[in-house]
This record gives sequence, C-alpha cells and structure tokens, in this order.
Amino acid sequence: MVYRSNLFSHLPISCFRCIVGKIEAVWQRLKRGKNVAKKAEPVLIIGAGVAGGVVADVLGQSLNKDLKPVGFIDDDLKKQKLVLHGLPVLGTRDDILTIVRGYDIKKIIIAIPSASGRVICQIIEKCHQSKAHLKILPGFYDLITGKIKISKIRDIEVSDLLGREPVTLDVERIAGYLTNQSVLVTGAGGSIGSELSRQVAKFSPGQLILLGRGENSIYEINLELRENFQGLQLIPEIGDIKDRARMRRIFDRYRPNVVFHAAAHKHVLFMEQCPEEAVKNNITGTRILAESACRVGTGAFILISSDKAVNPASIMGASKRVAEMVIQRMNERGKTRFAAVRFGNVLGSRGSVIPLFKRQIARGGPVTVTHPDMERYFMTTAEAAQLVIQAGVLAKGGEIFILDMGNPVKILDLAKKLISLSGFEPEKDIPICFTGINPGEKLVEQLVGEGERTIPTEHERIFAISEGKQDFDLLEASLNVLESPGFPYREHEIILLLQKLIPGFRK
Repeated sequence: MVYRSNLFSHLPISCFRCIVGKIEAVWQRLKRGKNVAKKAEPVLIIGAGVAGGVVADVLGQSLNKDLKPVGFIDDDLKKQKLVLHGLPVLGTRDDILTIVRGYDIKKIIIAIPSASGRVICQIIEKCHQSKAHLKILPGFYDLITGKIKISKIRDIEVSDLLGREPVTLDVERIAGYLTNQSVLVTGAGGSIGSELSRQVAKFSPGQLILLGRGENSIYEINLELRENFQGLQLIPEIGDIKDRARMRRIFDRYRPNVVFHAAAHKHVLFMEQCPEEAVKNNITGTRILAESACRVGTGAFILISSDKAVNPASIMGASKRVAEMVIQRMNERGKTRFAAVRFGNVLGSRGSVIPLFKRQIARGGPVTVTHPDMERYFMTTAEAAQLVIQAGVLAKGGEIFILDMGNPVKILDLAKKLISLSGFEPEKDIPICFTGINPGEKLVEQLVGEGERTIPTEHERIFAISEGKQDFDLLEASLNVLESPGFPYREHEIILLLQKLIPGFRK
C-alpha cells in the first residue's frame, strides 16, 4: 500500500500507480544496456513522503538490481523508526553523514519536491559532505501530468543551490494579454528567446512569430514548438533587426499585439573587440524595432536589458543602457506601452559560465575563474522568460523592471560546487586557476544605478526603477549621428558618443 501524506491525500490512487509506472519506465531506460552483473549500490532516499515512497517502490520492484534502497531520511519526528514501503526511517538530515558511513551509501536521491529552495540547498550541502552521488526528483506536478522524460530523476544542478524561491507567474492576467493575440519574439532562436517562445506558446496566442537572424536556431525552435503545440500558428521569419525595410515589412504583415525583444549581442569581451556591432545591433536595431511597433500600434513592447547597463563599464553594457533610453523615449510617441527588463546572469544560457565549467571539468580541468572575488546575480532561463512575460502585464509604459534575485553569488563558489557535484574534489582532483578580469568586466554587478530607486509593483518579487529626467533631445540627436552615412564607427568615436549619453562612462 502506498504511504500518502496529508499534503497529497486528495489525489486518487490511480495517480500514484501512474507515477510508479512512469518512474519505473524511466529507471529501466536509465539502466538499459548494463548487462554485466555487479553488486547492488546502496541508495538512501531523503523524504519519506509520497514522492519518496514512489521512489522506494520503483527501486524495490525493479528487475534491475543495480541499486538497492536501504532506508529513508526524514525530518518529521513522528516518522522516526517507522517502516514505510518495507524500508526503515533511519533518521533526520542531521544523521546523514553517520548513515552514509554505516551503510556504505553510494547514491542519495532527494525526493521532497514540495520543499523550498532554501531547504533543498541545506540538504544538498549536508549530502555533499558525504561524497555520495546525488540525484533529485522533480516537482510532483510534473510527475502527475506526465512530463517525466528520461532524465527526470536527475543530477543536482547549480540552480538547486541558489537558495531562493523561483519567481511565479500571475497566470490569469498573462493569459488575458497573450491568448489569441499576435506575438512576435525577436532573437527567438537564442537561449532567452527560445524559452520565451515556449512560455508564450502555453497561452495559446493567435499567432507566434519567431524572428531571428540565424536560420538553424529558428529551425530548431520552430520544429520543437510544432511538435509540442500542435495547432498553434507558428510563423518563422529570418531577418536582421538592423534592416529597417525588412522590419517594416514584417510589422506591416503581422501587426503584432505584443513584442518581446530578445535579439542582442551580449558577450562583453566580443563587444569590446567589435564595438561597431554592439551599437548597431543593440541600439540601432532596438530603435528600428521600436519605431516599427509604434507605427503599427503594437500594444506592448518589452526589451530585454542587462544588469551590465547599470553604471556600465563595457561597450555592451553601455549599448544596453542606451537601448533602455530608446524605449523610454518611444513610450512618449504613441500608444504602445514600452518597458525594459534587466537580467542578471542566466544559468545555462549560451556563453554563461556553467556550460564552460562543465566542459572544463569533463576535460579534467583546470576550471578558469577570472577573479576570486567576482560576484554575479543569477537566475534560471525559465525565470528570465517569466519575468519578461510578467512585465507585459505590469507595464504602464516607460518602466525598467528588475527581479528580486536574492544575494549575488561568487563565481568561485559556483565553480567549487559544480566540481564537487561532478564527483571531484576542488583543487585536489580539478584545479582552479585565475585568469584575470577581462576588459569591460566589473567585479560586482548592480541592478540599480546611481540616482535610481526601486518601487514595489503588484508582483512581490518584481520592482520598477525610478530615475531622473532624461534628455531625450540629446538622445535623438545622438541616434541620428550614429545612423548618419558619414559616422566612422571607430572605437574612439563610439565611446565619445556613448559618453555624451551616459555621464561617467569610461572617463
């Protein structure tokens, strides 16, 4: 009989049978092909609730005996010394190290999907001290709704260690402005743009236009969405946002109600080397899109900005700050609601440190960190996309939004944790070396700049930025100079132009 906690007592038993079958299938696929007989590895299950019980049943009934569950860990004192699913509750999280040593535990499965991020973080830290290999069960909702795929009893990810709760959506209000509407996503093949497209697709837009410059990435996201959202009208468009005539034709053809502008050059080092492309793409491209949206009467236009736009030290950051100014200026010229969203670093996105660290660990190191004191704010790709979508609900026009992302995280700490979670000991097995700060980088990024203050919004985790009066006449004049046929686009001239718009930039 399946043990059912009060939290899930309202669920029918058929749900649990379904879950057992799904996890059994997953586990068999994970173990398929391992025909060599070997001694079963002892497994400790953290969480003696419904999810932990399902894991115990699956492992206990599995024909493949590579893994042998030996018991549970649970902080509920009422469960101590009970036998559930044929396994004893061996203790609380404070007993993990003793139990791992006593039972020679090789693997630990964390099966408490309802726990907060902070609790999960604390448990992971405790398990990490044991050197046993960690896996984690996904959310219970994913189990019940059939979203389980081959990796859903998965390895611990760095996002599990950030120690804060993820942002959540106001689903009803979002559905109200996306459902049956024409939605355009620029940079739809990129890390953020593709996740935005997935999130938007869930709300059944009338049509979803996937705009990008690279045909391969647009092909991939278009194919994925067609497979997962049958019946959704998807329109892939290949085009460069710097091409004013092309953007005009696209906006005239589809007249989008909502635009999410994710197309940008974002790599600090590359933009230091190619400043012309930074200002052309991030500033001029944003202006072209914003003017096109205003002309056709788009309802909401949301720009994806960056924390690097705050007191910028790089060409990329400065170009994103000017892009913010562009959409604030455009907000005064028509009925379109223009707003921007500032991100921290996005875990797992292309070019982020996590994929780089994983590749370096796989090669045996060294893992490269620019500076031991470098800190960054982090968010997941899903959080980033959800913040952008939620901003479309909150925007009245002209705002810059930020997410409460908790405390900044040291890059060095992330590197050490990722090495440990890969089964190695930092410095001993995998060396860490410091390469020095790259041109344009700062030790610590900020979300709020000098002269700015945060204002609460209707969403408890999202804040708007209040800032002083902008000189939009100077902005217009500078943009016209930037787009004039005679502008030389040499680094010196670009920096001088940016310095006029951003006091203190590289002075």
